[in-house]
Amino acid sequence: MAQNITISAKKMVAEANSEITTISIEEASKLISSPDHVIIDLRDIRELQRSGKIPGAFSCPRGMLEFWIDPASPYHKEIFNQDKTYVFYCASAWRSALSAKLAQDMGLAPVAHIAGGFTAWIKAELPIENLPK
Repeated sequence: MAQNITISAKKMVAEANSEITTISIEEASKLISSPDHVIIDLRDIRELQRSGKIPGAFSCPRGMLEFWIDPASPYHKEIFNQDKTYVFYCASAWRSALSAKLAQDMGLAPVAHIAGGFTAWIKAELPIENLPK
């Protein structure tokens, strides 16, 4: 018997995008060294090792986001306890849309995500920080 999926991932992303702030690659590129912003890379470590990341971005695997944001969690990371704007990105802006919505729903504010994700960043030929393989 097949599962009865009642909402598609695509619809979830569209709904998240209607409730969160999306910034362009151009806007994001100006935030690399901003003391008022934290850029969060949600991709898996293998993705980062393969293709690099936005310079200075903090790596937070998507599966740990809720736990790292929540100050009551034993996994909480202090980086999420600052008075800054949190800018999320992933490979193509699907995980980051869902993550920005989740973070916003948890009370983290302000948050945004980058249109097109890291794929658009590479296409725009913006700087990349490589990680050790």
